[in-house]
Amino acid sequence: MNQLQNKVALITGAGSGMGRAMSILFASQGANVVASDVNRETLDAVVGEIKAKGGVAISVVANVAKEDDVKRIVNEAITAYGSLDILVNNAGILDDFIPVAEASTELWNRIMGVNINGPFFLCRETVPLMLKKGKGTIINIASIGGFCGARAGVSYTTSKHALIGLTKNIGFMYAKNGIRCNAIAPGSVNTNIGKGMRPNIFGYEKVSSGLNTSPRNGEPSEIAELALFLASEKSSFINGAVLTADGGWTAY
Repeated sequence: MNQLQNKVALITGAGSGMGRAMSILFASQGANVVASDVNRETLDAVVGEIKAKGGVAISVVANVAKEDDVKRIVNEAITAYGSLDILVNNAGILDDFIPVAEASTELWNRIMGVNINGPFFLCRETVPLMLKKGKGTIINIASIGGFCGARAGVSYTTSKHALIGLTKNIGFMYAKNGIRCNAIAPGSVNTNIGKGMRPNIFGYEKVSSGLNTSPRNGEPSEIAELALFLASEKSSFINGAVLTADGGWTAY
């Protein structure tokens, strides 16, 4: 218990799914949580649940694809708690399985904005704070789509490959400064990330050809437990790594 006592944890995409599960779990382990999401209603519900259970959390409605919003998230975290120890880049969106021949510039920029620009902006803002403290932990929520080519469309797949590259670079660059950066690569998890999707027929047919090889879907709580491990001192020698959590899907 209390593996994150008095730590300050910033979690994006905290309003639902894995971000919600991580926010609640981290708070139960003693962390002061900065929960951020674009959806105020769901975000306030998460923070309300944390507080009702005796935890500590604030909500910051923001779009991580916008630099000014990212700066505001970090500033509000520092104003509320005075420091930042853990960053979880969880916010992410899918791309309707659209292949490159049909991908618009608008779609590409929207996916990249949330899935890779957001984590880049947040890491750029928080690493200097961690350098001053001489320690810090960054967890990027990637995907098995970050090392496989047939789990999504071209935009999402490219963004998650890039996120893994960002993870490894930061992990190596700042290892001797007390900063660890790791990624979790989930398989299919029961979240609402696909809500409102309008799958491209060609892309979905290609991707779905391997769906029956997945043993099962994961639960947000299972990913949250792995994130807790990476955020805690129990994983002190793990850095620049990508931990796969897919029930054995990519083992096939």
